Amino acid sequence: MPDLRELYQEVILEHSKAPRNYRELATANYRAEGYNPLCGDHFTVYLDLEGDSIRDITFQGSGCAISQASAAMMTQSVKGKSTAEAEKLFGQFHKLVTGQSREDGKQTDLGKLAVFSGVSEFPVRVKCATLAWHTLHAAMQGKQETVSTE
Repeated sequence: MPDLRELYQEVILEHSKAPRNYRELATANYRAEGYNPLCGDHFTVYLDLEGDSIRDITFQGSGCAISQASAAMMTQSVKGKSTAEAEKLFGQFHKLVTGQSREDGKQTDLGKLAVFSGVSEFPVRVKCATLAWHTLHAAMQGKQETVSTE
């Protein structure tokens, strides 16, 4: 596991220092805010949906390294996907970070998101890793109230 931990640390630090898709999206037709009162993470997710396709997605806000990296990697992972595919990916990601395995015992292919598997060892950090995802879900649903992890 040392190699995975090192990769986890490298990827988290890289994405938290230079998060991808970190900007306001002028063409956004949906947006939502998310807040984690436990550690103060706060994000706005901007979506440009065309039908049920995520044409573009960005975010802005502040948070710990895990939440920043998760938000950045989420935007990369769902851009160009349908909202149904994004919801499915969120479910798989949530199971990964909470340490739940699939019923058939097979690992889901989450690509680079797999580096977040180490979060399951630190339950207090699950909310950090999933905040942006919950916020994305709210944006896709058109919800106006701030999403809270509490």
